[in-house]
Amino acid sequence: MRSTKRRWLRIVAAVALAAGSQLTAATALADPEPAPPPTPVANGDPDPNLLHNITYRASATGTSRGAVVAYKIDDNNVNSDQPTLLPGMTFEVNTVLHDPKKAGMEISIQWPYGSNLHCEILADDQIIAQADQFIAPRLFRPKDDPLYGTIQCGAPLDTPAPNATPTPAPVSAPAT
Repeated sequence: MRSTKRRWLRIVAAVALAAGSQLTAATALADPEPAPPPTPVANGDPDPNLLHNITYRASATGTSRGAVVAYKIDDNNVNSDQPTLLPGMTFEVNTVLHDPKKAGMEISIQWPYGSNLHCEILADDQIIAQADQFIAPRLFRPKDDPLYGTIQCGAPLDTPAPNATPTPAPVSAPAT
């Protein structure tokens, strides 16, 4: 064979090899087995390793200056924001919690303003708590209701941490 013919045969073989490698199907790697669903704990407590997506929503349909929205950011901490709650606007924030029963929020507005306040809490896209309250405008702060202008939704925010030890009551001296 002549050298030019051998050279052409090598070129054709290289082109055929390159084209053939692109036309053949590559070996697909199998996906690993999906993890089994978590099994419920025997005593009914939530699985401590399972996290739940929590969505807090707050809205107002009136004058609500000085609004403060406080919410549980995790199982032991509370966060707060000061959103502008105008009619038609919704304040929304997302977090994750181990126990959705611990999700709670509180909305308050400054007096003397009044508004219809609405709050809702969603756990894994399901509404677990919601509340509506009309806050009437007042000229003076009511002395007998320190939570006037406040709406609470879900779990209370002021529950102590489970590992907190209560302070003992002072011991009084016996009467003589």
